[in-house]
Amino acid sequence: MSRSASLRPPLTAAAALPVSFAAMALLLTACGTERADAGHSDTSTAVPSSSAQVDDPGKDGVRVTSLTFASTSPAPTGSSPVSADGLGSDSGVSAAYEVTNEGAETLTYSIIFTFMDRDGGAMANQTATVRDVGPGKTVRGTVRAGVLPPTTPRVTRAKVLEVTKVPAGEAPAEAGTCPASGIRVSADRGDAAMGLRVVGLHLENCGKRPYTVEGYPLLELLDVDRKPVHGVRILDGSGEITTAAGPDEQPRPVTLGPGESATAGLVWRNTTQSGTPVNVPYVRVRAQAGAAPVTVTPNLDLGTTGKLGVKPWQKAEP
Repeated sequence: MSRSASLRPPLTAAAALPVSFAAMALLLTACGTERADAGHSDTSTAVPSSSAQVDDPGKDGVRVTSLTFASTSPAPTGSSPVSADGLGSDSGVSAAYEVTNEGAETLTYSIIFTFMDRDGGAMANQTATVRDVGPGKTVRGTVRAGVLPPTTPRVTRAKVLEVTKVPAGEAPAEAGTCPASGIRVSADRGDAAMGLRVVGLHLENCGKRPYTVEGYPLLELLDVDRKPVHGVRILDGSGEITTAAGPDEQPRPVTLGPGESATAGLVWRNTTQSGTPVNVPYVRVRAQAGAAPVTVTPNLDLGTTGKLGVKPWQKAEP
């Protein structure tokens, strides 16, 4: 069954999300996450640092303004300046940045910064979330390169790699907060193998009352300007795309107590043949009809397939 790339009514029946699909939807390991002006702990003994201006043209109103290189004192005899996991030491490098909202509505930004060596090789990527930037306003923050392996070349440069921005009222809720709706909706970083893509959608009841959801998430596919994407079929299930996600079964009601979660999934292939490839950076998600929208940024590279499979909500394991 196919549907247009707009809101659609939920279906009813009984079935759970296949175990094979859950296994596919492993998260990709993220390099790190920062928030604007977030504090950072440092167990080393700091000595005077140096900074340098950065000639970064920026992207979408975001630019790196300077780099700071913090030196540390020598480690005590018999010890080495390594992280707790033994994988390396803190680079001592941080980047100052500024975000200017050139639009007409309050936005929340998700920014990927890349730290590079003098030859332009990427040494680390870090993500910062900057919330509630009003029209015409500028917000400043810092992001650290973090822990790097001991053999990593010295970081000398940083730049803005990617920027996504959504209306502040539709941004996924910040960790530790609960929207007035009592539910949090988010998307993970997904999994990719042999051209098959899987992104998990997550629904958490952070309120104080039970919450029941039934059927499929309701989706609107949006382009880089957050305008509707046309010509993509949204399918109930993934049978037309792959058999690896298990058989397509009818959804069933899922009741979540406070603190419980449910998952659904987006499944597609990025095959490119004749025609123009379609990329969908934004997806507006409603848990069900009447629910408040949340805009996530899974960056769906749909190729020329023209279809996206959606798995129904299933209660997540504790």
